[in-house]
Amino acid sequence: MFDAYDNLTARLRVAGDYLWPLALRLIMFWEFWESGITKLRGGNWFADIPWAEWQKGFPWPFGALPTEVNWLAATWGELVFSVMLLFGLFTRFAALSLIVVASVAAAAVHWPANWGSLRGLWEGYAITAQGAGNYKLSLLFVLMLLPLLFHGGGKLSLDHLLLKLTGRDSCVSERMGDGITAALLFAVLGVTTIWVEPSWGIACFVVGALFGLTPAFRR
Repeated sequence: MFDAYDNLTARLRVAGDYLWPLALRLIMFWEFWESGITKLRGGNWFADIPWAEWQKGFPWPFGALPTEVNWLAATWGELVFSVMLLFGLFTRFAALSLIVVASVAAAAVHWPANWGSLRGLWEGYAITAQGAGNYKLSLLFVLMLLPLLFHGGGKLSLDHLLLKLTGRDSCVSERMGDGITAALLFAVLGVTTIWVEPSWGIACFVVGALFGLTPAFRR
């Protein structure tokens, strides 16, 4: 009985390698493409954002750039990186870039500037135009992009085809977790969080550096 169950779950995992990355890529493509094409066809409303007291505004260095530059970067970033996700080309780079786009958007418009407790922060986990914070959608996008960053575009992707054509697919194997792996994990967390809460991002980078540079963790 257990052998039959294990065989079934193993096949489900193999099938999932084809399905779930493609499904995530398709939905993330549509969400960011729709946002980018709306910006492309519309006017620059970044300069007209009615900043409320609870909004933080664009984080550095984006806050130091002209709104026209931020508008173009957001528009073409969403369009280009979403198409890369659609075809599974350089998926990890595209996913990381869109994580930055979503995180900066969350920091600028959706993240509460002043929160005194986790309960107060959690009140912003909503999709609404009212209240101190509405970062739910941005957070969900980031969480959906993270698997593509860590696992890649899956077997139905140009990335996988390139691995096949270059013969590098046979070199890909499961590796034991070590300090470098932990350092990469905290680096990703740092890039994801530094825009909304710089102290969180810096802490992640410091912890990652400790894992990566400490010989005891690199064995």
